[in-house]
Amino acid sequence: MSPAPWALDPLSTSDAPASDPVPARPHRIGLFAVMGGVLALALLAVAVVQARQYLLLKQTVVSQDDYAVLSLYQMEGEYLRLREQWARARHQGESFDRDALQLRYDIWVSRVGLLHSQRAIRLMVGGADYEAPLRQVHDFVEDADRMLAEPRSMPFDAAGLAEFEPGLHGLNEPIHSMSLSAAHHVAEQITQRNQTVRRHNQIGLVLTGFLSLLVLAFGVMAMRQLRLLNERQRSLVDLTAHLREARQQAEAASEAKSVFLANMSHEIRTPFHGLLGMLSLLRDTGLNARQVDCLRTATESADHLLTILNDILDMSLLESGRMALSEEPVKLRDLLREVEALMRPQAQFKSLALHIDADPGVPEQVRADRTRVKQILFNLLHNAVKFSDRGVVVLDLRCVIAADGSERLEFVVTDTGVGMDQATLDRLFKRFSQGDESRSRRHGGTGLGLEISRSLARLMGGDVVAQSAPGEGSSFNFYMPLRAVEAPTPKPVGRPVAATGSADLAQLHVLVAEDHPVNRQYMAALLEGMGHKPYFAGNGLEAVQAIRGQRFDIVLMDLHMPLLDGVGATLSIRALSDNVAATVPIIALTADAFAQTRERCLIAGMNDFLAKPVSPEKLSATLRRLFGAGGRAAAVPTAPLDVGPPEASPPVLDRATLDAALHAMSPERLSDLLADFFAQGPEMVERLRLALRDGQALDLRVNAHAARGAALNFGLNALAQTAQALHEGATHVPAHEIARLIQHFDDLLARSREACEEAGLLEPVVN
Repeated sequence: MSPAPWALDPLSTSDAPASDPVPARPHRIGLFAVMGGVLALALLAVAVVQARQYLLLKQTVVSQDDYAVLSLYQMEGEYLRLREQWARARHQGESFDRDALQLRYDIWVSRVGLLHSQRAIRLMVGGADYEAPLRQVHDFVEDADRMLAEPRSMPFDAAGLAEFEPGLHGLNEPIHSMSLSAAHHVAEQITQRNQTVRRHNQIGLVLTGFLSLLVLAFGVMAMRQLRLLNERQRSLVDLTAHLREARQQAEAASEAKSVFLANMSHEIRTPFHGLLGMLSLLRDTGLNARQVDCLRTATESADHLLTILNDILDMSLLESGRMALSEEPVKLRDLLREVEALMRPQAQFKSLALHIDADPGVPEQVRADRTRVKQILFNLLHNAVKFSDRGVVVLDLRCVIAADGSERLEFVVTDTGVGMDQATLDRLFKRFSQGDESRSRRHGGTGLGLEISRSLARLMGGDVVAQSAPGEGSSFNFYMPLRAVEAPTPKPVGRPVAATGSADLAQLHVLVAEDHPVNRQYMAALLEGMGHKPYFAGNGLEAVQAIRGQRFDIVLMDLHMPLLDGVGATLSIRALSDNVAATVPIIALTADAFAQTRERCLIAGMNDFLAKPVSPEKLSATLRRLFGAGGRAAAVPTAPLDVGPPEASPPVLDRATLDAALHAMSPERLSDLLADFFAQGPEMVERLRLALRDGQALDLRVNAHAARGAALNFGLNALAQTAQALHEGATHVPAHEIARLIQHFDDLLARSREACEEAGLLEPVVN
């Protein structure tokens, strides 16, 4: 027998690469490190030499003494011109040119002032060749300023010139000596600087040669290392290819396992639904006691096997990460009543008391995945009943504060059964591990239920924990984050609906895509009561064809239709080449008023969303939002409809919905619609039973959804709730429970008709 697809080992030794990557040699790595260090030191030495040369050049530019020497030469030249002008003025007597002499003197004094700049001071300070002559020059300037600088303390005349002329001639030798000393000093600096630069250039050449040799050696080593790296890379590429192939084989095996489980689950579940349906029908026929006992055994065995299949499929989804939660507002007390209704027969069969209660502080509605919460509670309660032979099974619901301060819901399932020791608790949530590990296997089961429950709880952000002791029963705590939903404010019943628009709309041509005939009649009554013209399509294809052939102002699109659903029809309409037809407003109509459904509608291109039952107020508000004013108001009764006290919880008839229907149509029209609905009731029940018999869960869901939408339109709440239970439980509730719900739906049809007759909405049937 060949192994299963997922049993293959994709990482077996036959898939390993032929050779391992070449390891790096330690001595080669050490040589690389030494060579790199020497190269770094050589580069550092070159950098130091270059930096010093840069500083020398910068010093040459910034602190060179050429400027000071030039200043001395210019000062000496101006001195000679001053002395020449001075001698000319002495020969001219009192008629000498005072302005020319004054100009020569001022220029020379300014040149003397330049000798006090930073560069000149750095050259002359500390030099005996500069300080004494410069002091003589300053002394002469101080004396001559008495005659040649403002304010003058002595007259500017020939006598004054004669007085200062010896001092002026006495400056010739000091000034000339300063110029010569500066020239010699600068020449020495240039010679020293050139020698330093030449020495640094020699060092730089030596370092450059050494660096070139190091680079050459490093390059040779790098080439060798690169060759080794290329070989290693080729080995890694081969290894990666082998690993990728092994991964693909593993993914293919996992996918094959998931597909196999899904296909086998579907193929086995389909005949099982039919088998369970026929067994439930067979139970209603006349059977003797032995046949009833055999039938019960067969039904229990089939239910057990179907539960195993459902557990395997859920485990496959959890393992693959494809399990997604579908959160919606959930009425907790209604959910507890549903769980109690399904679990009470099991408890009664074993003579166990079943108590289900909720604290008063628990909110009315929370946001959660209704189906998965019920699945966890079913598993926990089923185990509690299975392992208890006497006493009581209790389910308590309460709100608690977690350690982090957040609120959470806690479902506590307690039983008085056999209990478990610590070793059993340690393996309790492991796959295929059960509380009953004895050879006799008195309590059956696969051991998957608790693991699935814990996985689902953790997917919701909670967990399942257990406490138990041998002979003292067990307690299972299932907790999840509390996300409360504010309950809607109930609307007053029987009060006339005031028109909010200032003017009525013009008649609109409305295309209604709806497959259920009673719903079509109901929508026709609503639209005609508002003064609009309705047109109808039985499925999505007919709706698209109608849009292509005729202009409509708006489309009311049901989501669940044969051939092509509402989302597909909307996508087809939005893709039309006719821009007017492609942009027609489209409003979704569905009983699935969930966030995911709304998102699908908006992504497909719908403009708005109306949840069934479609009331005149909701439809009128939508039309006002799209086209301006409110729809044309129909005659409104001034008193609420008297339908009598409710017979059950929920009530058979909903007063508010019936009042809203009477606001939109006459009582005669509503009576005709109700008569058509109840006339189609037996056929509706027959379709549900055929779907159960043939094991067609999808057909069961579709028919239950259609029945729910029609019932909601007429305020038949009990009937709609039963249809909703059929819709939700079609895929995972045991077949005998589905058969019981269908029978309950059939009974409610008769009770709903009687309630309508008692309320005066229908004429009594005359036999």
